[in-house]
Amino acid sequence: MTAITVRASNTDDWEVIVDYNCRLATESEDTQLDSRLVQAGVQALLADPNKGRYFVACSDERIVGQMMHTWEWSDWRNGEIWWLQSVYVEPEFRRRGIFRLLYDHILKEAESNPNVVGIRLYVENDNELAQETYRSMGMEHAGYSVMQRFL
Repeated sequence: MTAITVRASNTDDWEVIVDYNCRLATESEDTQLDSRLVQAGVQALLADPNKGRYFVACSDERIVGQMMHTWEWSDWRNGEIWWLQSVYVEPEFRRRGIFRLLYDHILKEAESNPNVVGIRLYVENDNELAQETYRSMGMEHAGYSVMQRFL
């Protein structure tokens, strides 16, 4: 297998990221996203690093995985919590450590930033495989359920 590298995304990556986000919604939630809306959202983030950042895993020049992170301020902890989102790995590249490479890359950046106090992600309640993967990387259940209301 070709060595996998991780890099920060750039504006030229938007098409792959949009495709992966749409696939992620279908695979994980059986949801069909409006690709035009996803495109606008991805391009908005890529144009404004204050919204978050994408990292991509590449086999040669081909993007085979992605992870986005955003942040929130925790007044309880006086620091940033980085949220991992939009995690996707091409099916043929799964179970090869690509998620771990992306996770380790972001974790290393978080650990080197004194403002970051933790990393979080959300996962579907029934996705036991993903939860086991996250536990194997030192993450634990945060004790919260996510509630939402879209406008």
